[in-house]
Amino acid sequence: MKKIIVPVDFSEHSEFALEAAANIARKHKSELFVLHMLELSNAIISADNESLNEEATFYVKLAEQKFEAFLDKVYLKDLKVTPIIKHFKVWREVNVVANDNGANLIVMGSHGASGVKGAIVGSNTEKVIRHSDVPVLVIKHNPILLDFDNGVFASDFSEEAIRPYLNAKVTFGKIGAKMHLVYVNSPDGNFRSSAEIDKRVSNFLKKADGHLDNMANVHVVSDYSIEKGILNFSNTIGADLIAVATHGRKGLAHFFEGSISEDVANHSTLPVMTFKI
Repeated sequence: MKKIIVPVDFSEHSEFALEAAANIARKHKSELFVLHMLELSNAIISADNESLNEEATFYVKLAEQKFEAFLDKVYLKDLKVTPIIKHFKVWREVNVVANDNGANLIVMGSHGASGVKGAIVGSNTEKVIRHSDVPVLVIKHNPILLDFDNGVFASDFSEEAIRPYLNAKVTFGKIGAKMHLVYVNSPDGNFRSSAEIDKRVSNFLKKADGHLDNMANVHVVSDYSIEKGILNFSNTIGADLIAVATHGRKGLAHFFEGSISEDVANHSTLPVMTFKI
């Protein structure tokens, strides 16, 4: 976890994300790339008109000034921090910045489903999750005493969930969190008998790990929905972190099928980390 991207809009929730990222960076000697995206149209950016060019320059300079104050934090002392300004807001661009810089993690703040809208909060957090190839850690609150001792990885134990499971397993090991695996048996199209679940989980672990040593860490819970089951189980065991796999669906497929990972990220009070399938 050598390089971490932190998208910010200079809001309070962006500060939460920055502090959380700084805590992780200090433990793992990571470099922080703090990213701000300006809401400038292509017309302004590519204009030959002098007044429009001056407008673009003004907003860049303003962002640079905001960065100077925003990054003046005690918790950033002695950390390597690189500010990045992008000219316009395209959410896949966060993933491009992450890939270009070889980042291992994106940390961002979110208001969740509060109805409050901003540049890097609420529904825009979902857009970053959808486009990201690297894990995304969503922070909701002030990360004082942020320690990841117990983490929940929610899975349907399908074959396509093997890669995110293995990635989550490595990440949990790096941050020192015990992994609790959970399968939610719910009536919303995911219900299976106990025998079917046991067979599904054992086949999954054999393919993923080559053994069944992790079987003792698998928990099967029943709830009205997968999202409720994940959140209720996490609260029951006193989890510090929830991890989920995401398809990164876009367009109509996303609209009709929805995304459990985005629902959990929106409604959980705990930090949520997503891993792309």
